[in-house]
Parts: sequence; structure tokens; C-alpha cells
Amino acid sequence: MRSSLTLHLLTLAAAYCDRTGTAVSTLSQRAANDWRFLDRVREGRLDFRIGTYDRVVGWLSANWPVDLPWPADVPRPEVVRAEEEAAS
Repeated sequence: MRSSLTLHLLTLAAAYCDRTGTAVSTLSQRAANDWRFLDRVREGRLDFRIGTYDRVVGWLSANWPVDLPWPADVPRPEVVRAEEEAAS
């Protein structure tokens, strides 16, 4: 399970960074609040919690480029807008 989640994170990060020209460290800082997060995941030096995975993938889903298809082999979380959270 962990290896598939790692693969999902790295697939999403590569697609996002390639399309947007964002550095991996910048994406890591924005999505995980840790500029080395994705580097350590890629190097196999970091075990992450499912909550961290959910937060990073959720950030990517909410900020995904409109003109870039979401990778078919990665489940996409439902995006909850701030207005919807405030209403509940």
C-alpha cells in the first residue's frame, strides 16, 4: 500500500511540476509545509502518514492546472471549497 501511495505522490508531483514549471522544493513547501518532503519520499528516506498523503494530494487536487488531465491511475479526492466548508 505504501509503495502505491508513494508512486501516486511522485506521479502527481512530476506532472504538476512539469506543467507549471514549479520546482519540486516549492511544491513540497506549498503542499506539505516542508521543502524537502518530496525529495525524501523519492529517495525512500521518509515514511509519511496517511494524513500527510491526504493533505498533499488534496492540495494538488485543489491547485491542479485546468488544462492538465489528472493521472488516470491516481484516485482524485473531492475538492471541498472554503465556502462549502464554512456552510457546514
